[in-house]
Amino acid sequence: MKQKAKTEGSISFRELFKNGDKSIKLSYLFMGTANIMNGQIVKGLAFLALQIGFVAWLIINGFHALSMLQTLGTKSQGWVMDESLGIEVQQPGDNSMLLLLFGIAAIILILLFIFLYIINLRSARKIYTLKQTGQPLPTLKEDVNSLLNEKFYVTLMSIPLLGVLAFTILPLLYMISIAFTNYDHNHLPPKNLFHWVGFANFGNVLTGDIAGTFFPVLTWTLIWAVSATATTFFFGILLALLINAKGVKGKKVWRTIFVITMAVPQFVSLLLMANLFNGSGPVNAILQNWGLIDQPIPFLTDALLAKVTVIFVNMWVGIPVTMLVATGIITNLPTDQIEAAEIDGANKFQIFRNITFPQILFVMAPSLIQQFIGNINNFNVIFLLTGGQPANSNFHSAGETDLLVTWLYKLTVTAADYNLASVIGIIIFVLSAVFSLFAYTRSSSFKTEGA
Repeated sequence: MKQKAKTEGSISFRELFKNGDKSIKLSYLFMGTANIMNGQIVKGLAFLALQIGFVAWLIINGFHALSMLQTLGTKSQGWVMDESLGIEVQQPGDNSMLLLLFGIAAIILILLFIFLYIINLRSARKIYTLKQTGQPLPTLKEDVNSLLNEKFYVTLMSIPLLGVLAFTILPLLYMISIAFTNYDHNHLPPKNLFHWVGFANFGNVLTGDIAGTFFPVLTWTLIWAVSATATTFFFGILLALLINAKGVKGKKVWRTIFVITMAVPQFVSLLLMANLFNGSGPVNAILQNWGLIDQPIPFLTDALLAKVTVIFVNMWVGIPVTMLVATGIITNLPTDQIEAAEIDGANKFQIFRNITFPQILFVMAPSLIQQFIGNINNFNVIFLLTGGQPANSNFHSAGETDLLVTWLYKLTVTAADYNLASVIGIIIFVLSAVFSLFAYTRSSSFKTEGA
């Protein structure tokens, strides 16, 4: 079988066309011809039917979709005078949004057809090789059995692959394409058209008018991600060490108390915290009643205090998660190392720094990277707690506590600047991907993965 596969793979499609018989040569023009003329009727007709369907679609819709993709429409909707009626009637026009979507779908279908065409040539090459070696061609029953046995993975993945193309790849390419258009609040379809503008939106975000909003929001996003990840990590480990320390009674009870915060839906906790820290909320009311303050503390309305508040509240939500993971690691640590260190006279801090913490960090490094990326895209904490407030008049559709992801939300829902939102989405993806690859490949978990 290995020699046969090597023989088949060594024949290029050019050599196949040169040395093949009439049926092989015709398969380059009409898909499935080699199969039909060599007894594989059903398989050959399937290839031919797919080609006929593709050509028909290309003539009826495909060429038009590709041509309109270049301009994204030329005729706007509007009102024109109908002389016969004596009134203005609405004139239909192009919808740039649909034209972009159909154009991208057309490109995907063409790529799929090219893939099928290559499969057709591979099938013809297999027929040529089997005939050259004098082996019988597989029947329809044998092909079906192959797809249900050794090639079952192909059968199993075909339908999910089509679903990924239709519901993941197509929308993703569509949203990326919007970053290269002027699809904003001034060019909303179907009334208005939008067109390609190249990298103008990226220039506007990085060096243009939007840069004054982008870089402050990016800086705060990174500060927030580092602070939120570090605080929940270190305090979660500290809490786990305290609960699991020798002499502490009721360990299960303490763990249960802290895990309760995870049982409550996060949006409920965040909305409750927003009310607690409100200017007229219980926290300010208690402090005023005790005479500790004269005026309410602006926990959520002062730029600096609001940022500190969201980090503090995130600790309440995130520490129990780290505590549970760290508890599982601590309870499985080898006790002989710790006992040997105690015999040698090491104190608790030295044992933690040199034995406990390195092993916890080794196990949790991938999880930490995931938490960091999750905090970059942590929509709930910011949106439900502050809504991005307090406002900043110098920012474009963003507040002082807005992250890139919450700013992206406002750009789409509130400002309708979809082109800028798409640029921000691409930048978030690039930052997340680059950091994930950089951090993970340099972690101890990755370096010792082979071991």
